[in-house]
Amino acid sequence: MEMEGFAYIRSRRKTNLLMVLINTAVFLVVTALSGGVPDTEQMLSCGAMYPPYVIENGEYYRLFTSMFLHFGWQHLFYNMLLLWFAGDMLEARSGAARYLAIYLAGGVLGNVLSFLVGMDREAVSAGASGAVFAVIGALVWIVVKNRGKAEGIDNRGICMMAVLSLAQGFLDAGVDHFAHLGGFIGGFLLAAALRTPSDARPKDI
Repeated sequence: MEMEGFAYIRSRRKTNLLMVLINTAVFLVVTALSGGVPDTEQMLSCGAMYPPYVIENGEYYRLFTSMFLHFGWQHLFYNMLLLWFAGDMLEARSGAARYLAIYLAGGVLGNVLSFLVGMDREAVSAGASGAVFAVIGALVWIVVKNRGKAEGIDNRGICMMAVLSLAQGFLDAGVDHFAHLGGFIGGFLLAAALRTPSDARPKDI
């Protein structure tokens, strides 16, 4: 059983697995430093998004660092569960370099939209959801590009996941839905701009 579990983990896409491990490791370190579930002050000191600090202090790095912070186990688990499956599909289809570019740049774009819309708010935000939605947005682009016949991707499942996840974000007042939306749009556009290997193949004339 242990060998089967190890083989399953080894079968996962390496860059996506690395992102899951980094997010989990950061959460464990922050939790250990705070002596429990990190509070708002601890999250701020570790790089969470806070518009007043970005505007007044020029701490733009928070647009990046906040992507690797989570407010609790449930927050982390939900994001990593989505990434575990969606990230593997994207990396298998697009390659490690494109996957990483979409994940990181898409996550930042999600935070940028959240920041621009909420500049007058004083809410502290964090989480990998913008980057995860960038991955989902990229998968939706691949499905659209291939007219619903993208090999290796659960086409209907991905589209349904995108719709339900975006809708859930807008219905839940405690969710940074603009980070979700910005990440999704960013991932969609980045996938179109970077093009997957299959998109780059010459077409018959």
